[in-house]
Amino acid sequence: MNRRTSLLLSLLAATAALAAPFAQAQEPIRLIVPYAPGGPLDITSRALAERVRDTLGVVIIENKAGAGGNIGADAIAKAAPDGLTIGLAATATHAVNPWLYSRMPYDAGKDFAGITQMVRVPNVLVVNAAFAERNKIHSIADLLAYAKAHPGKLNYGSGGNGSSGHLAGEMLKQQAGIYALHVPYRGANPAQLALLSGEVDFNIDNLAAAAPNIRAGKLKALAVTSLAPSPLLPGVPALSKTFPGFSIDTWWGLVAPAGTPQPVIDKLNKAFTDALKAPETKSRFEMLMAEPVPTTPAAFDQFMAAERKKYQQVVKASGAKVD
Repeated sequence: MNRRTSLLLSLLAATAALAAPFAQAQEPIRLIVPYAPGGPLDITSRALAERVRDTLGVVIIENKAGAGGNIGADAIAKAAPDGLTIGLAATATHAVNPWLYSRMPYDAGKDFAGITQMVRVPNVLVVNAAFAERNKIHSIADLLAYAKAHPGKLNYGSGGNGSSGHLAGEMLKQQAGIYALHVPYRGANPAQLALLSGEVDFNIDNLAAAAPNIRAGKLKALAVTSLAPSPLLPGVPALSKTFPGFSIDTWWGLVAPAGTPQPVIDKLNKAFTDALKAPETKSRFEMLMAEPVPTTPAAFDQFMAAERKKYQQVVKASGAKVD
């Protein structure tokens, strides 16, 4: 009886040992999005999570919004480096916030391992269509001429102090030698509503958010802030044509906690870059005016470091501070 029990226990132990890797492989991956549900970052993350299901298993999206993305990014940084918790790094969390906040809960340069850049979305300078028609503003040159002819009257909105729209607006003011009053709102959506209602004259918003109202004729696009014109907005010039080197894009990508083993990073990179290269992904992202940008982990780390260096100067010049 004891021998039979011992044999049964040995068999069960062997079965459990064989099953353990399979069970581990099936454990869901948590992907932290440091922003509220429903925006472009959340939508693209959910689309990718669906596409990697066959290679990585279930990927659960967890939204952790607050403090300009710092709460969610901090949760990624402090997670176990086992590949089961990954998350989004964005322009704000990994390039702007380190200079905007006096105290940061994480180190954007040391606490993360890049997996891949996901998306690049051009920012676009848009004016209220009625304002443009009333003042015959059909180009950047027209807007700048209006600002110089009406000192102190032009204003622009943004999603808040230190937001991409705010910093792009300050760069434009500095390079064009014009004055425009900055009106910060509590988020990009209220800022867009203010522009639509005529409370402000122009915004510099990401193309994904502005596109529906551009198509509807409620907003007029004058320029994109990417270094080159965007194929997603044919016929609209880049600000760099007027101001060489002008470049502020919205971007986001995937990171893991620092210390995640390289083989795990490589496995995640292959699954997500394959998903980003799929024609179905490109078509779906185009509807959001977003361009997939699959990269190597090293290339994404280098890109984020370069963006931090660039925004250090931009934030300093703007004088923006949150705390």
